[in-house]
Amino acid sequence: MGDPLNTLDFTEAVAGFATGVVVLTVRDGRDDLGTTVTSFMSVSLEPPMVLAGVASSSYLAEVLDRQDRWAATVLSGDQRALAGRFAAEGRPSARLLLASEPHHRGGLSDALIPDEGLAALECETRQRIQAGDHHLYVAEVRAADYIARRRTPLIRVGRRYL
Repeated sequence: MGDPLNTLDFTEAVAGFATGVVVLTVRDGRDDLGTTVTSFMSVSLEPPMVLAGVASSSYLAEVLDRQDRWAATVLSGDQRALAGRFAAEGRPSARLLLASEPHHRGGLSDALIPDEGLAALECETRQRIQAGDHHLYVAEVRAADYIARRRTPLIRVGRRYL
């Protein structure tokens, strides 16, 4: 058996795994929050469900622990800058991050939704799971706000957006 895995080695090992890029947004009273996530996947077709991973230490996790409805926008290849803005440390409100981007509010979640992604899903949390330093949110997809079948996805691999 190999040596024990340290954090740096683990990070390096999983950096080679290509994944789609999603901006997760939620409305909390008068505030709008959001973050870029690459820990996102479908988990069920019937009912349609997804899973999103968010750092436990983040304020967004605190909000998602009390707000059940949120939106997940699967980003397109030409939304690299948007992914970077939502991933930045100390980022401002989602309203400011989307000020120069076409966007709207989801009809079910009331979350801000960037336009021009591959898809925007409005979700309702069904289960919360503590997993190490992340919270996992298993959610039923209540509506597809839009689906753009002809756009190219934004992919993250090797710590870079492609």
